[in-house]
Amino acid sequence: MKDGTQPNITVIIKIEPDGENKKLTAKVISDGKETVKEKTQSVDGEKCKRTLFLLLLSALRELTSYTAPWGILTGVRPAKLFHTVSRELRSDEKAVKFFTDELSVSEEKALLAKKVAEKENRIISLSKPDSFSLYISIPFCPSRCSYCSFVSSSIKSAGKLIDSYVELLKEEIRRTGEIARDLNLKLETVYFGGGTPTTLCASQLGEIMDEVEKSFDFERLKEYTVEAGRPDTVTREKLEVIKRGFPKRISINPQTLNDDVLKAIGRAHTVQDFYEKFALARLAGFRNINCDIIAGLPLDTPESFKNTVLGLCGLEPESITVHTLSLKRSSNMGSETKSLASIGASVSEMLRSSDEILTPCGYEPYYMYRQSKMAGNLENVGRSKNGYECLYNVFMMDETHTVLACGAGAVTKLKAPNENRIERIFNYKYPFEYISNFDTLIERKKGIKEFYSSI
Repeated sequence: MKDGTQPNITVIIKIEPDGENKKLTAKVISDGKETVKEKTQSVDGEKCKRTLFLLLLSALRELTSYTAPWGILTGVRPAKLFHTVSRELRSDEKAVKFFTDELSVSEEKALLAKKVAEKENRIISLSKPDSFSLYISIPFCPSRCSYCSFVSSSIKSAGKLIDSYVELLKEEIRRTGEIARDLNLKLETVYFGGGTPTTLCASQLGEIMDEVEKSFDFERLKEYTVEAGRPDTVTREKLEVIKRGFPKRISINPQTLNDDVLKAIGRAHTVQDFYEKFALARLAGFRNINCDIIAGLPLDTPESFKNTVLGLCGLEPESITVHTLSLKRSSNMGSETKSLASIGASVSEMLRSSDEILTPCGYEPYYMYRQSKMAGNLENVGRSKNGYECLYNVFMMDETHTVLACGAGAVTKLKAPNENRIERIFNYKYPFEYISNFDTLIERKKGIKEFYSSI
C-alpha cells in the first residue's frame, strides 16, 4: 500500500477436472476487490504449477498495478538456472524466451541473467574435480549496522571472547588443512568474511593468516580475499599484515557516500573516512579492491544513490558490488513497519542508474544472487573490470566445488565432483557456542572424509 500498511489479501487456488483437461483458477480478494484468472490446459505436473503461479501473478498485478521484474522466479541463483535452461534448450536465446514467456521475467532481467551466466561459466571452468575453496569466519564487528542480518557480535558484547576464539580458530584451520591434505584436495580460493575480519587487531589477523599459509598448499591458489568492510577498522598496520605473502583482494565497503544515510544505518564512520582508508589501501599497494554499496537504505534517494555510484567510479576500484536492501527479521531494521514494496520503485531506479553509469566505466556484471524480503523483489549484482571478478563468489554462488569453512557461523558445503549432490556441516553460530562446543565441532569434521569416501 502507498501508506506502507499491509493490505488484507485472500488467495484461492483451484485445480478442477474439465473433461480430459484441467481447469486452473487463481482468485485474489483484497479490500473488497476481487480478481479471477482462469485457464484450461491438458498439461500436468510442473507445467501445471507454473501456469497457476502465472495466473496468480497476473491477478496480483491487476490488483496492485505492480509488475514483479523477476516474475514467478524464486530462488537465490537466477544465473545458475539460466545456464541449466540454456543447456537443456541448447540456446541462450531460447533460454531468454523461456524466462520471459514461461516465468514472466522482464526482458531486462532475463538479459542480465544471460550476461552473468556467460561470465560465471568462464570462471566455473577453472575448477577441477579435486578443487576446493576455504572460508574463514571472523564473526565480530565494531558495532552492528541496522540492516545487518549476519551472525556477528559487536566488540562491546563479545570482545572478551576474541582471544579464545582466535586460538581455537587456528586449531580448526590446522585440523581442516590436515583433512584437505589427506584427501589430496587442491585449494583454489581463500575468503575471510564475517562480521568484519579487520575488527581483529593486526597481530591476531596475522596469526590466523599465518596458520592458513602453514596448513594449506597454495600451489594452485588463484585468489585470496580479506573483507576490510568497515573503514573504521582499517589501519596501516592491518593492511601491511594482510598484504604480505600471496597477493590479496580486499573489500572496503562504504555502503553509501552520504553521511546522513551512514548515521541512519548506524555506521561509525564518515564518507571522508572511507576516502582516506581507500587511499591508504592504494598507498599500501593493493591493486584489487572491491567496494559494496546498498540501494534502498533509509534517507537515500535515487539522486544521492547516483552520486554514490559516480563517486566510486571516480576512485576506480577494481570491482563494485551493488546490493539491494533486504530487511530480514534478524536485523534491527527488520521489525520496521515500512513496506519493502513501497520503496521498490525508487530502488529499481537506483539499480537502473547504476547500470547506466557502471557499464560504460567497464564494470560488467559477473555474479548475482537474490534474497527474501528484498526491496522491489530485485537482486544483488557483483560487477568488476575485466580480469578482477571474485572467483570465490562465483564458486560459492554456483556451488561449483567444496567449500571448507572454519569459524563461528561457518558452513562447510561438500560438493561431489561431477554430481549435483551436496551435503553441509554446520559450525556453531555464535562465538560463545563455538568456544564452548569446540570438541564437538571438530568431531563433526569427520563428516568431510566420510563424504569423500562415499563418492
